[in-house]
Amino acid sequence: QVQLVESGGGLVQAGGSLRLSCAASGRTFSTQAMGWFRQAPGKEREFVADITYKRSGGSTYYADAVKGRFTISGDSAKNTLYLQMNSLKPEDTAVYYCAAQISASDYNNWGRGTQVTVHS
Repeated sequence: QVQLVESGGGLVQAGGSLRLSCAASGRTFSTQAMGWFRQAPGKEREFVADITYKRSGGSTYYADAVKGRFTISGDSAKNTLYLQMNSLKPEDTAVYYCAAQISASDYNNWGRGTQVTVHS
């Protein structure tokens, strides 16, 4: 099992920036991918961005809604995943979750989430 703890959420004005962090601990050596998801009030959880780890290196993917504004990155030495969020919009308001795919066909480890609120 892997434990994931998110941090860095908060209240920010539209156009501002935040950086989310996700600290991973436990059996991280079999990680196939790590990503960020979000869930806004009254909506289903949606994909934001992820990094897929392959022998040739990592590949990043972004939802169209955040492409060009958000950047996902990882620090393997610190076992930490980041999400740099720039040019934030009120519609980015949501609880952001960190997730890891470990020896599975889908994401099977989840953090508890961190709230991001963007006001206009």
